[in-house]
Amino acid sequence: MSPHRPLPEGPLVGFYGDDYTGSSAAMEALAFAGLDTVLFLAPPTPERLRAFGAYRGIGIAGVARSRNPDWMDRNLPPVFELLRSLNAPVVHYKVCSTFDSAPHIGSIGRAIDIAAGLFDGWIPMIVGDPGMGRFQSFGHLFALAQGKGYRLDRHPTMSKHPVTPMDESDLGRHLAKQTDKAIGLVDFVAMKRGQADARLADALASGARVVSLDVLDEETLIEAGRLVWERGAARVFTVGSQGLEAALAAYWHASGLLPEKTPASPVGSVDRIACVSGSVSPVTASQIAYSIIHGFSGIRIDAARAVDEAAWEREIASVTQEALRVISDGSNPLVFTATGPDDPAVAALRQAVATAGVSAETVNDRIGSGLGRVLDSVVREAKLRRAVISGGDTSSHAASMLGIDALTAVAPVAPGSPLCRAHSTDPTRDGLEIALKGGQVGGDDFFCAVRDGTSQRA
Repeated sequence: MSPHRPLPEGPLVGFYGDDYTGSSAAMEALAFAGLDTVLFLAPPTPERLRAFGAYRGIGIAGVARSRNPDWMDRNLPPVFELLRSLNAPVVHYKVCSTFDSAPHIGSIGRAIDIAAGLFDGWIPMIVGDPGMGRFQSFGHLFALAQGKGYRLDRHPTMSKHPVTPMDESDLGRHLAKQTDKAIGLVDFVAMKRGQADARLADALASGARVVSLDVLDEETLIEAGRLVWERGAARVFTVGSQGLEAALAAYWHASGLLPEKTPASPVGSVDRIACVSGSVSPVTASQIAYSIIHGFSGIRIDAARAVDEAAWEREIASVTQEALRVISDGSNPLVFTATGPDDPAVAALRQAVATAGVSAETVNDRIGSGLGRVLDSVVREAKLRRAVISGGDTSSHAASMLGIDALTAVAPVAPGSPLCRAHSTDPTRDGLEIALKGGQVGGDDFFCAVRDGTSQRA
């Protein structure tokens, strides 16, 4: 008799992602482990759920990362109820692998408080994911940037994030500002010494409801997955990055519960592709610069005009026509709001918001949906079959403009950002290939890799 808890029939993991790009990363971790996974771009109807009834991973992409606690109180309970109704043994509130959050915006603690009354048992938290360049040691998160590792509060992007700057690398201390739930830790030393179960028992005996699990390497990734699967409740509510799915898959493979992974088939290149970017990350800035040298035409959209609806409509129309002209001239349009955090456009937008007296949330929504409308028009009119949306918050709003309601992963590009196939009841949209890219994701040639159908993992 196997000592391992067997994998039941039906869905294994149901997850809600607090932004779209992060949601696709969770889908990727399951899909490329050999588990068919679908990501819905809004809570699905019963009919759409039945269309993917045989899938082992069921995800819902959301926008909670850019919303306040009152919004969460109104919108998260029905989502958690839907996930609970799937009867999956693991329910996951998926957050960014750089733990983007604050008490007033994207509060992970508030999400935990909402879910705590719906699910029994302790709440595992896994944020580290070596495959994404995220490492947790003694509760502190480290992240790679341009190949160099930084403690999160010293990370060149996250320490200066315009909405949720990270001034604390100890995730337990950071989370404690958002919830009064006691937080424990199973550190990597205990894992490597075979003492993880004892450390977990100590944390729970001390009153911890949330327990953070260190992940540094493949060994600790597998051990973290074991703790969730073997020591969690029969239906466990979890919090973390796509590292949670990666940890479960690693344990299931290591224990023989899942067969060996089979590589995804190559998808080939396309002649034309359209991309939009609302990211101000320096990683994305390097990608934009590289792409312009290698077959893309950069088109700046003036985000500051989004403070005025009429001016923004004119800007959208103008940029759409420019993008279509670029395609007719044989190039690939890449529409962007800024080239990194030091681009004067960032300060200009901030000043425009302050002067106009419009809320930043309203303006950011307009920018994201506006980029989506540009992409939608270009894809439709030029009959393109592949596209990219760059920027976590941008993706959430832009993708909703495309007339698609679900994604499945078809091929790896960069860790955390697979090439996906779109699903829609609209036959003109069904089958569109799209990648959703977070600001910190991918090498310099990311946009080119999506166009060429190649993987940056090689």
